[in-house]
Amino acid sequence: MKNLKKNLQTVDKDLKVLVKKVDKMIVAAGKLEKPKVVKKAKAVKAKPIKKVAAKKSAAKKPTKTGIDTVLSIIKRSKKGVNTASLTKKTGFSEKQIQNNVYKLKKQGKIKTVGRGQYLQA
Repeated sequence: MKNLKKNLQTVDKDLKVLVKKVDKMIVAAGKLEKPKVVKKAKAVKAKPIKKVAAKKSAAKKPTKTGIDTVLSIIKRSKKGVNTASLTKKTGFSEKQIQNNVYKLKKQGKIKTVGRGQYLQA
């Protein structure tokens, strides 16, 4: 019984020491969280910007998007195209193909023939 009492007292002392250490850590963390005062930069006069006449360029051809690319491949196929052949023909990742197919299905431009098989609607 005496031995148990001594053990409990030592545990109690250790816990008190740990509580003090934790309190010190909290105080130290509180000091770190205070925002530092930032000095304002001096105002500098902006130099006037010279306007340059814009050059008129010829009308650019619209670039083909990923959705357009996937749709054109699916349109060319009579039996439908699977995702594996789409990845080979376009060079897109599987995730890009899935996203493009999802958008095309939502727009009603393609339909699913089978699992992973797509055909023009």
